[in-house]
Amino acid sequence: MTANMEGRPVNRRSFVADAVSMLGVAALPVASRAAPAVSGTFVLIPGAWFGGWFYDPMATRLRALGHRVFTPTQTGVGERRHLLSRELTLETFVTDVANVLEFEDLNDVILVGHGSGASVAIGVADRMADRIRHIVFLDGLLLQGGQRLFDVVPPDVRGARERAATERFDGVAFPPPDNYDAMGVSRGPISDWLRRHATPHPLGTFESPLPIVHAVGNGRPCTFVAFTAPALPEVDVSRGLAARQRSWKTVQIGAGHAGPVVVPDDVVRVLLAVP
Repeated sequence: MTANMEGRPVNRRSFVADAVSMLGVAALPVASRAAPAVSGTFVLIPGAWFGGWFYDPMATRLRALGHRVFTPTQTGVGERRHLLSRELTLETFVTDVANVLEFEDLNDVILVGHGSGASVAIGVADRMADRIRHIVFLDGLLLQGGQRLFDVVPPDVRGARERAATERFDGVAFPPPDNYDAMGVSRGPISDWLRRHATPHPLGTFESPLPIVHAVGNGRPCTFVAFTAPALPEVDVSRGLAARQRSWKTVQIGAGHAGPVVVPDDVVRVLLAVP
């Protein structure tokens, strides 16, 4: 264990807290930091280009409140980028997360999926609904049985990613964005952080169908969080599907698609409010 510039011992948790502070993200109000009477278990699934690191601002806050938090990185991205392969599919990503629930013996889970990670959450719920208490889709791309992620994004987005994958990565992966303006992140520390950590995303996970046999959510309570400032066009189809689910709760947050790192306090409050 080492020490930081203030002489304070540094472990992963204190390092993450320092990093979050450096990003200029405010902490939850002091009144919200008391440990809950009953802690919850959260499994946070990142979207395209991002690994479990993406959720550090939210995970730090939830753990400070006494909750168990798991932020799995899926095969081929982040610290697992050395496993990038043309053979990776959406089923691979579902298995990655399902294995976390199984081998960590997790139950009563609040399962959270951001962007394309929402499709992974749907696949996990299809397999093991009995382990899941609630599903939260953060500006999620929602798939029904047999659909692919490329089926629910605009054709120009699909074409651009396929071309980029062919031209730059031999058809294996498509590169992360050059900037994150469309996700509501202006130039600065947060966008720099995203650019440093984002990795090419396996093309096969967008080309392959989601093999589920139940309806989206498999009967579990669901909340859809729409980030609206600006609204990312890629999520338009999924926002419409969510709006048609009468039993779902819908919430709007005035931030862009990268809300989990730009306004983590707002997103955490939504998670803490789910029944």
